[in-house]
Amino acid sequence: MKPPQRTPAGRLYGSVWACERLSFPGSDRHSLRFLATAYEHHVCPKEMYHGCVRVRERGREAAMQQVLDNLGDLPSSTGAKDIDLLFLRGIMESPVVRSLAKAHETLEDVKLEAVQDNNVELVSEILGDISNLSRRDDSAAELSRILKEPHFQSLLEAHDMVASKCYEAPPPSSEVNSDAAANSALMQADAVRMIGIRKKAGEPLGVTFRVEKDELVIARILHGGMIDRQGLLHVGDIIKEVNGREVGNNPTELQDMLKEDTPSAGEVYVQAHFDYNPGNDNLIPCKEAGLPFARGDVLQIVNREDPNWWQACLVVGGTTGLIPSQFLEEKRKAFVPRDWDGSGTLCGTVSGKKKKKMMYLTARNAEFDRHELQIYEEVTKVPPFQRKTLVLIGAQGVGRRSLKNRLIVLHPNRFGTTVPFTSRRPRDEERDGQSYRFVTRTEMEVDVKAGRYLEHGEYDGNLYGTKIESIHEVVKTGRTCILDVNPQALKVLKTSEFMPYVVFIAAPELDTLRAMHKAVVDAGITTKLLTDMDLKKTVDESARIQRAYRHYFDLTIVNDNLDRAFEKLQATVEKLCAEPQWVPVNWVY
Repeated sequence: MKPPQRTPAGRLYGSVWACERLSFPGSDRHSLRFLATAYEHHVCPKEMYHGCVRVRERGREAAMQQVLDNLGDLPSSTGAKDIDLLFLRGIMESPVVRSLAKAHETLEDVKLEAVQDNNVELVSEILGDISNLSRRDDSAAELSRILKEPHFQSLLEAHDMVASKCYEAPPPSSEVNSDAAANSALMQADAVRMIGIRKKAGEPLGVTFRVEKDELVIARILHGGMIDRQGLLHVGDIIKEVNGREVGNNPTELQDMLKEDTPSAGEVYVQAHFDYNPGNDNLIPCKEAGLPFARGDVLQIVNREDPNWWQACLVVGGTTGLIPSQFLEEKRKAFVPRDWDGSGTLCGTVSGKKKKKMMYLTARNAEFDRHELQIYEEVTKVPPFQRKTLVLIGAQGVGRRSLKNRLIVLHPNRFGTTVPFTSRRPRDEERDGQSYRFVTRTEMEVDVKAGRYLEHGEYDGNLYGTKIESIHEVVKTGRTCILDVNPQALKVLKTSEFMPYVVFIAAPELDTLRAMHKAVVDAGITTKLLTDMDLKKTVDESARIQRAYRHYFDLTIVNDNLDRAFEKLQATVEKLCAEPQWVPVNWVY
């Protein structure tokens, strides 16, 4: 077998390639490749199995389609008559023949069963076999790391439990801290799944419910019913809301609600990333019909038939009005005047500047970020949940670290932070894992090249950085990981993997910042004296960050008083666990 390529999917496939003696159902090369892909995307074993079935169905359809495509080449090569080819094509395209092919494949399909149910032990043996080799070989070390990944271990445990038919739920852990236990009543973001059911009014769903722990759980799905045909719900799923309305614990009421409720089709919600006043818009067909809104407002798009003007309304209430479409606003904001043609000027004395053209360079990533267009972002409303990360963005010296440390000291069971890695040697009084985690420069460079660092940099000849895995370690303890990172890291962080709440700590006016600095120096809190030039640099840098990255911000706090800024930050974090939230739609679907 050819060794895997060194890509994220290839590295994961490498673990399966090196462990072919693991007895997964249908452990041929294609099934193992699919298993690797499933693990890469965190797909559960049941969904992975159904994915295999879909792959086989697509293979059958593709084979029949290939035969149909090749019929066009038969006349010249075999002398077959056109009428015979048309007759053959008609037979192959017949639904009866396709159904027979599907039935034949189903009858011949061999039921897959696990060969054995001790894959966890096998992996432990493999780790023991390559323990010495991993110190000398990078591929073996990488394989060892992948096999120790919690997701991969959980996948093996799930397989062994299913293979041994051990379905009893484990007892709840007693090591969960009090704050995490208090938050367990909240719906975790990973557990939220929103589905859209296509149905006619009055059509039965073909599903029954039962009450379990004061919640409505799907007890049975009738074969051939609407839910069974769509395959979106499964036995054991808990129903929390129907069309935005919370359900109680009465199965009859829920049945009636699902049967009769017909939500409006195609509901789309977007969050605006710019201010709009129709009175100042010369392109709008009717200024009185325009809908004004501010940056951060959530709009419900009612109609998008016109490519330039959408009909929308604010979710907080109000009438429907016209707003510029994504296409129109992008075209307006990205418009660049034509290059001045100096050929027709008097004696050629007026020469226009040509547009600046450059290729994308990662080294100039920040410059390209400044020109990124953000118009609307599609969002959806979800129940309260604890965010995985709290990201504090701001200029250097604006007070981010003070706010982060105060939150962690007051709520150590709810908040945590990462320990940065560095390649410098530890000092006499330093211990590994307290202020820094010390690694060799070679190790750090390998991890940086492999994309395992959220951000990194070099200072005084030593590398420093924040490792992505260290963020996951904090989240796994049930705490929110607080990060004060460079704003360029927001592109990586704003995904469902980290689910961040981004707070921009803005610098106050120069006079206020000067007075705040004098107060901390007089109080003996710091001995570092900053000049007016340093303070002005902080104010200017804060304004630059806000202009370039404000479409990522969920909240902006002007730190003109540290106590007030902390109170506002703390109150906002508390609201996240108590009120519904609007999040990017790709976090949920």
